[in-house]
Amino acid sequence: MTYLQLAYAHLATVFPAFLIATYLLLNRKGTPVHRLLGKTYMVLMLVTATFTLFMSAEVGPTLLDHFGFIHLFSALVFFSVPSAYFAARRGDIKTHKGRMVGLYIGGLLIAGSFAFMPGRLIYSLLFT
Repeated sequence: MTYLQLAYAHLATVFPAFLIATYLLLNRKGTPVHRLLGKTYMVLMLVTATFTLFMSAEVGPTLLDHFGFIHLFSALVFFSVPSAYFAARRGDIKTHKGRMVGLYIGGLLIAGSFAFMPGRLIYSLLFT
């Protein structure tokens, strides 16, 4: 896949993940709908984080001429999703909630805000 194809694939998974996560945070927890959408959200986040591993950092310093600071958010996803899932399965709702809120803030809000920085694809699509 080209960088542009990866970027669009990333957007195609992260945008619905953002919508689902926002819905989940604002609505009743523990319902069958919450559980189904939660699993969908987790899969979308894992897929989107996987896409990002194949996208080289375009801004800032890089490691191995590929990975940048932005890739730390991918690591956050790969840690938070399984951790939150297994916490919910064992009934540890406090840990589950903490991981999911952290993932929303770090993986969607903070990482997503970087997409609007000069030099990034979304910035160039919207502002140039």
